[in-house]
Amino acid sequence: MEQNEGNGVLFKMVNDPRITPIGRFIRKFSIDELPQLWNVFIGDMSLVGPRPPLAEEVDLYEDIMYRRLLVKPGITGLWQVSGRSDLSWDESVRLDLYYVENWSMTTDFIILLRTVRAVFAKEGAY
Repeated sequence: MEQNEGNGVLFKMVNDPRITPIGRFIRKFSIDELPQLWNVFIGDMSLVGPRPPLAEEVDLYEDIMYRRLLVKPGITGLWQVSGRSDLSWDESVRLDLYYVENWSMTTDFIILLRTVRAVFAKEGAY
């Protein structure tokens, strides 16, 4: 993906000029996700689930994509441990829908373990 290319509904840049060196470190190790633990604590989010969408993203959803909203959003999810920002929008939606339709506690546990590996390996983080 070119530096200034969007990825479907998502828009991320590999070398985003708006991100400071400290911010790059924080994003690379997913430290910026830690405040969301409060949302898990108060019950608004889950540890595992589809990422919470922006309103602009939901406005662009096709009918089947609304199934992503049937479960609580999560800090991590199947697409985050399957390539993160390296995946296309369509692939991330496909993985989220698979998660929603095949949820189990075992799957959540496996995703949590894979999340630890993905964070330390910095896979797809930018």
